[in-house]
Amino acid sequence: QVQLVESGGGLVQAGGSLRLSCVVSGSRFSINAMGWYRQAPGKQRELVATTISGGSTNYADSVKGRFTIARDDAKNTVYLQMNNLKPEDTAVYYCNYRLVVRGIDYWGQGTQVTVSS
Repeated sequence: QVQLVESGGGLVQAGGSLRLSCVVSGSRFSINAMGWYRQAPGKQRELVATTISGGSTNYADSVKGRFTIARDDAKNTVYLQMNNLKPEDTAVYYCNYRLVVRGIDYWGQGTQVTVSS
């Protein structure tokens, strides 16, 4: 059974930084994508950043230059370093683990990030 456990959310002032972590257990598929999505109140869930096994990354335009995604395959962990946070970054952040070949998505429980102005 695949499980994702997130940590690192919280309350921070605008301009501050947070680092999210997500540990994936129960899966050993080598071809996968790991990433972060977010959902603000009243809005649809949106992609923040993803990284595919092999190292390529993809970012939403709104976070380019401020957020950095990284993965440690030895630890089955994906990180999201968020710098220069803005109030519009406030949302619940969800970790995503995708089995690329099978097209199956797994989700974490979500972690709240709140940025005060």
